[in-house]
Amino acid sequence: MTHAYVSLGANIGDPEAQLVTALRRLDASPGVRLVSVSGLYRTAPQGRTDQPDFLNCAACLETTLAPLELLDLTQAVEADLGRVRKERWGPRTIDIDILLHGRIRMQGDRLTLPHPRMAERAFMLVPLLEVWQPGDGPEGARREDLEAMLARLPDQGVRLVEDRASFLQQVKRVE
Repeated sequence: MTHAYVSLGANIGDPEAQLVTALRRLDASPGVRLVSVSGLYRTAPQGRTDQPDFLNCAACLETTLAPLELLDLTQAVEADLGRVRKERWGPRTIDIDILLHGRIRMQGDRLTLPHPRMAERAFMLVPLLEVWQPGDGPEGARREDLEAMLARLPDQGVRLVEDRASFLQQVKRVE
């Protein structure tokens, strides 16, 4: 089993419910188990700013899926939740980005690992730090490496709106 880290975000429809549903679907998928989930964060949109704030979180997954298989799964979950890819940085019902997949480094047309813009995005790094497992990532990246990336960024308005334990209760709640 490999640890993979994903970042999730949504800002239209019912963002919190969509994040919960996406996490539940990932956890219920063959070859994937949800290890931990961060708290829920509100973040001002970047790039195109004339849209609602985003809700963001990160999750650590244990998986037997190869990176492109995990990408196929995350894109299927996005499609099931109504994600339409029509404009970059536009509003979305759900967005799931693979940040890291074990110690793999790769660059391809469909997927680059580690995520190529992770070091520029506090909305990815702040939640990722909550779920980080020591020794994960390429070259055994350390928590200090992620903290240093975050320290170099200006304040991007990432604000905790629901703590980790409360958000995890929602994700694990049986309905």
